[in-house]
Amino acid sequence: MSVVLRAAGVLFLQRCFDKMKQKYRSETITKENNKIGDVRRNRSVEPTKKMLIINILDILRKYTDEEHTLRQKDIIDILKKEYGMKAERKAVRRNIQNLIDMGYEIEYTETTRMVQNPKTKEMEESIITSDYYLVRDFTDGELRLLIDGLLSNRHIEKNQCKELARKLESLSNVYFKSHVKHISTIPKAAPQNPEIFYTIEVLDEAIEKKKKVSFTYIDYGTDKKPYRKCRDDGTVREYIVSPYQMAARDGKYYLICNYDKYDDISNYRIDRIKDISILDETAKPFEKLEGSGGKRLDLSEYMDKHIYMYSSGDIRVKFRIVKAMITDIIDIFGDDVSFTNETDTHVDVSARVSEDAMFQFAKRYAPDVLVLEPESLVKRLREDAEKTMKAYEGL
Repeated sequence: MSVVLRAAGVLFLQRCFDKMKQKYRSETITKENNKIGDVRRNRSVEPTKKMLIINILDILRKYTDEEHTLRQKDIIDILKKEYGMKAERKAVRRNIQNLIDMGYEIEYTETTRMVQNPKTKEMEESIITSDYYLVRDFTDGELRLLIDGLLSNRHIEKNQCKELARKLESLSNVYFKSHVKHISTIPKAAPQNPEIFYTIEVLDEAIEKKKKVSFTYIDYGTDKKPYRKCRDDGTVREYIVSPYQMAARDGKYYLICNYDKYDDISNYRIDRIKDISILDETAKPFEKLEGSGGKRLDLSEYMDKHIYMYSSGDIRVKFRIVKAMITDIIDIFGDDVSFTNETDTHVDVSARVSEDAMFQFAKRYAPDVLVLEPESLVKRLREDAEKTMKAYEGL
């Protein structure tokens, strides 16, 4: 679903950037790039031949893509203008071939022409390579999708958001940057937790090592300020959980875990977690929990059943919808639903979903959604509707 993709992009973007950075910067490249910085800051530092291959790679990254190619002469001109280096065509061609041999995906065109052999004076075929460009790991559309996820997110601090967007921009070239000037118009965000990225890193490590974590949890008061949740005696409550997965839903980030006191599944908002630390205690296996069915966590299946991230057990539900909602139902519940009793205006839907999530879904979309089974949920919705009616009677 597009919403999940947009939100998930924010969780993955730092890892994506690290992956690209590792590819483009080996230990040698890092050392040489330091020299490049010295050259740009102080032209008195003489560029070395070892830096040529690094500078050519930098040029291809900055100035090329499928629609923007460079000839050898273009690369030579940029080397002289921006890097203070002189290079011959043969050296440029040789270093580009070295980059290709190292695994960089560089495309080019080949042109055959006849040239005279200086020794034999005979005409011979010669292959000329030109129109070089570096194939991108991310298309502009993919990068815009990730940046859009950042801009639409209300739980990342504005400066962090802009910095991450700039890092994403660096994965493309100068032509891409000219199309994302709207980054400066990030909307005012909701109350934010500056620890969110540190929390994600710690959770990622804990999940990898199968360790429990402890943290405090935030609620907001009427003064719009965050407060750590407390016990009845006023002391700050500490949460100890076994973490299994992080997931995005509707622009919010959740930790799917087990609260240590119980054997069921819980979901916590990651942006409301503070003071997190990894414990030297092995996490409970997910398949041992109630509601797991003795199976390991299937994230896709879990997200389909927990549309509002309620952690209640899932049940088989039958409900009637207006036909205009069919696309929305597939978007929300996935394709593991069945449709029956279709008429010109309505159709019945059968799905397996969290009971609390279905309760909220039915309330939100009533009367276009009407629950038919199970009877216990129908009764619960009917009683809630009666309470709502009574609440409005006194107004």
